[in-house]
Amino acid sequence: MLIRYGYRITLESAAPLPLIAQLTARPERRLDLRAPEAFRTDPAVPHATHIDMFGNLRTRLTAPGGCFTLESDAVIADSGLPDPVFPAAEESPVEALPDAVLPYLAASRYCETDLLGELAWDLFGQVAPGWARVQAICDFAHAHLAFSYGDADQFRTAHSAYAERKGVCRDFAHLAITLCRCLNIPARYAFGHLGDIGVPKSPDPMDFAAWMHVWLSGRWWTFDPRNNAPRIGRITIGHGRDAADAALISSFGTHELREFTVWTDEVAD
Repeated sequence: MLIRYGYRITLESAAPLPLIAQLTARPERRLDLRAPEAFRTDPAVPHATHIDMFGNLRTRLTAPGGCFTLESDAVIADSGLPDPVFPAAEESPVEALPDAVLPYLAASRYCETDLLGELAWDLFGQVAPGWARVQAICDFAHAHLAFSYGDADQFRTAHSAYAERKGVCRDFAHLAITLCRCLNIPARYAFGHLGDIGVPKSPDPMDFAAWMHVWLSGRWWTFDPRNNAPRIGRITIGHGRDAADAALISSFGTHELREFTVWTDEVAD
């Protein structure tokens, strides 16, 4: 199947504004593109791309002041299959984990394992290790938090989401990631495009989505605490320890958001 995806984001600043944008599909999906992503800015400014320490593609540029629009549009091929489910996937002892996944066991900016460790073991310590335990964590996060775009808060952490019992998709992901790490299961934050493909259209406006990857049986698996069901057509833009490592746009100065439009739709071949 083919998916058309893109965005149009307009910022307004009173002075030149350095930006780092992380808005393009990760390198492993580049071969699936039917044509290069059509990235542009208005007004046009020079920009340069680089790959960060997590393998995400990032773009550096400076908005000149006033209204500034970033826009991209692309078509990508996708298998059309839902996220894989493998109930037999097993946890690995910490001593057997690859070095590269060890950072995803530790506390991070939005994932306070020290504050949620006792809760994690009380709730899930007796659940069968492996896929069933991770799914139980997702079930808990999905039921415990109430979703609302109006409750987005850049300062909300996993612990405060648990206490407040509300949030957006990144809060669902942070809570589940933290509970996994408390149980010595490596988990990382992921975000990208996720359209309503194969499911009823959502009444909420389209946006970027966040989910998590969990290390079981020697590989990363996708879990989605917010939707809590396999989905079709994820286009991963970035991943890291938490949302601080995978910000859509990092700005170095003050600005106001004037437009934020995102699209992810199945299109005819």
